[in-house]
Amino acid sequence: MIPSLRKQFNASFTPEKYQAFLRRIDDACGTHVQFRLSETPCFFPKELIDRLVRDGEELIRQLVENPEYRKKSDEAVPAEFRVPNEAAHPMFVQVDFGLVRDAHGELQPKLVELQAFPSLYAYQGPLAEAYIDVYGLRKLGWHPDKSRFLTAPSERFGMTSERDGPVGCGPKYFLGGLDADSYRQLLRRAIVGSHDPENVVLMETDPLHQKTLPDFLLTEKMLGVRAVDIVSIKKEGSRLYYERDGKRVPIRRIYNRAIVDELERKNVKLNFDWRDELDVEWAGHPNWYFRISKFSIPYLQHASVPKTWFLDRLQEIPADPENYALKPLYSFAGLGVVIAPKKEDIAAIPPEKRPYYILQERMHFEPVIETPFGRTKAEVRVMYIWQEELKPVLTIIRMGRGLQMGVDHNKNMAWVGASAALWVE
Repeated sequence: MIPSLRKQFNASFTPEKYQAFLRRIDDACGTHVQFRLSETPCFFPKELIDRLVRDGEELIRQLVENPEYRKKSDEAVPAEFRVPNEAAHPMFVQVDFGLVRDAHGELQPKLVELQAFPSLYAYQGPLAEAYIDVYGLRKLGWHPDKSRFLTAPSERFGMTSERDGPVGCGPKYFLGGLDADSYRQLLRRAIVGSHDPENVVLMETDPLHQKTLPDFLLTEKMLGVRAVDIVSIKKEGSRLYYERDGKRVPIRRIYNRAIVDELERKNVKLNFDWRDELDVEWAGHPNWYFRISKFSIPYLQHASVPKTWFLDRLQEIPADPENYALKPLYSFAGLGVVIAPKKEDIAAIPPEKRPYYILQERMHFEPVIETPFGRTKAEVRVMYIWQEELKPVLTIIRMGRGLQMGVDHNKNMAWVGASAALWVE
């Protein structure tokens, strides 16, 4: 995306640096990261990051601040998972974009999906730091002939010597004017609130065996909030508790990471009911998982949104289904998504399930990252935290050369996988 930085990085890359990077992030997390990490971060101009952030905010507000949509989205929340005391807006929101070329050859963001559910809020910062530290990126971009570093001053990134560039320069990865300290404070208020971290849980299904375990462990390291298996949470009256070090610990606040789709697929039995009037706070109310999701896309009106229909409202199957994607509404990591479906794939969805699928115009994302194995696509996730204000905080990158960005669609490839966006002004 920034040719001068890309050229310098690719020329200085070595397999030994990559292995050191992998060791660094494993050490930081306290566990092995099981999903593939790309050999490279992505370098983006600030103007593009600002565009993605702005488009994402417009999409979120178009849904949350629309009473008509709020009423329509009631049908998206299954009765058996409708949690009382819903918040006025979601606390954690992700908006995923790909990049396409318009008729003038300019890069434009196109929505992939959006979700009101937590992502890797504790993990993504340390990942970006690992790229910067191991690859020596604080000095990447220094041009002696121009007597300046190519990025803007930032207290977060101090230089170690005069020849590295002016003191205080370096690539950035936080958004919204945040740095490491202010981000940690913001995340603490969002997840922990006013409670003792011991009484706050990161609730997940079998957390020790999730690929997102690195984020769970870093959440505990950063905030003191422990991941707790949802099946081990018990109810007494209107209160919840869990066992820790042989004692019963009351739960005052829940940072929910348990995905309903997984609970249903695995037929997980709980000791409480989502519909109960519980004496507990939610760090991100669960109902918003349904209200802002692939269910939302057909209702959006925005230049970044591809044409999308609910399958049960589709008048007829398009004559060119290879130019579409068939997606279930509530699934993660691309599970159940069919790119370029055949007509029989669409017709095979039974009538009772058709309201829970969308057919979406397929976007041909531009490969924008130059790698030793050819140009590679990058999907950009903009992460927001909404407390008093809707605030962009970080990005997540997925790189790939397959039909989708998930690991299963990029097997046996190098310079693909999860990555971090570093932006410069």
